Amino acid sequence: MLKELNQVINYIEEHLTDDLSLEKISQYAGVPDYHFRNIFFYLSGLTLSEYIKNRKLSEANKDLLNGEKVTDVAFKYGYQSIDGFTRAFKKWSGFLPSDVVKKGINKSFPKLSFVITVKGGTAMEFRIENKPAFYFVGVSKRVPMQFEGVNNEIIKLAESITDEQKKEMHSLQNMEPYEIVNVSYDADCNFLKEEGELTHLIGVLTTENQISDLLEKIPVPACTWAIFPNEGPFPSTLQETMAKIYSEWLPSSDYEIINAPTFSFTKMNDLKEAYAYSEVWIPVRKK
Repeated sequence: MLKELNQVINYIEEHLTDDLSLEKISQYAGVPDYHFRNIFFYLSGLTLSEYIKNRKLSEANKDLLNGEKVTDVAFKYGYQSIDGFTRAFKKWSGFLPSDVVKKGINKSFPKLSFVITVKGGTAMEFRIENKPAFYFVGVSKRVPMQFEGVNNEIIKLAESITDEQKKEMHSLQNMEPYEIVNVSYDADCNFLKEEGELTHLIGVLTTENQISDLLEKIPVPACTWAIFPNEGPFPSTLQETMAKIYSEWLPSSDYEIINAPTFSFTKMNDLKEAYAYSEVWIPVRKK
């Protein structure tokens, strides 16, 4: 996977002046868009939009130092106006594009390169299960992408579920895990947006095909799942587990991500505040 990631970095580098969309990048990487976004973030510490923006502005700084006009540089890197470019450049560098031209000020952001770093051995518990085709059924909403902290829009979604919807979900639930699950899918396809969204569904697993208009139904093909149990302070332990899956387990495992939704469930501990047992289910196949 590290080889593929470095190939993607080279692809981005060759297309910095083009319209770099998530769809194009994820197709080139051969990894479903939402999973690729996670892999990139947890390995680099940056969202892909942040990385692309930093590289564009770094190259813009270099072009300004080489005598290119501010107007030409702005449009070269996809900005629709001089004002928009100036604001972005000032926010990124702390100075104006005109300062680069007049004073020769320089700020750079180098191209990334992914390498393996061997760390002290921390065992990561997981199991592999095969499941037949099924459906996620539940209530969904578009929510902001968020890698850390509590996502307030997901809390609002959970609070919006009616007793009637809960009753139907309970009657349909007929597959392990017999838990209320959180499902993420259908992420925005344009990484050049500062804010991206995905669809988040709260629901259950079922093989039943007939559901009412109160719920949404998402088909999932028969596939293999890598399951990662974790227990500790919530939500930090769950998010740390997600980070380790994408940054440590996937690059070194014999499995690769497939194009199906990731899901998880959480069981809060009534005796400990903000403490929970969770499981993360990742759709995979053997390399």
